[in-house]
Amino acid sequence: MRESSAGDGSTVSGAPAVSGVDPVDPLSGELLRSVVDVARAIFGAEASSVFLLDEAAHELVFQAVSGRGEAFLVGRRFPADSGIAGWVVTSGEPVIVADLSRNAAFDRDFAKSTEFVPDALMAAPLIHGDRVLGVLEVLDPAPQARSSLGELDLLALFARQAATALRLADDRRGPPRTADPGPSPDLAAGPRSRALDLLEDLRSVLQSPV
Repeated sequence: MRESSAGDGSTVSGAPAVSGVDPVDPLSGELLRSVVDVARAIFGAEASSVFLLDEAAHELVFQAVSGRGEAFLVGRRFPADSGIAGWVVTSGEPVIVADLSRNAAFDRDFAKSTEFVPDALMAAPLIHGDRVLGVLEVLDPAPQARSSLGELDLLALFARQAATALRLADDRRGPPRTADPGPSPDLAAGPRSRALDLLEDLRSVLQSPV
């Protein structure tokens, strides 16, 4: 399978956090929604989604959706080795598939079950350290976005932002604090401040003229 990618490959999409996937807190959920909103706007796409990897169940879960399917796809699951999204999870590489009708990895039956069958897609892994946390996917991006490695680099940047949101959620949960009466408000403000800065950056991008 050869497509435009930072390596080689292609992907398909799928539901919210259920068993095995830690629920994100409200702030991180808003960050993920901002990531998919901005990605869909920047790439002129019909839809954009973040899938989180449930390692225990070996499934991908729709965590945030913008555009087609946003009213009912969050929470839906599909096998983590399925379709192009499965390839991205396994390889850790981003990919552009300009013509899904000619791609054997595309799971058309699954796409039909989501009530939207795209013609093209872009996908990038959400990576934290050496772990793949999930996938950011953009469906039916504008034609000019389908053949550019520069656009793929931009998608990978958005995926890093999504991974940052998840890392901030982990920071906020953190280990239990002792009873030491130190400056806990300042400690708690660190991750929250970074999250709010990231959210403001994403909103600024969304509001800027393309």
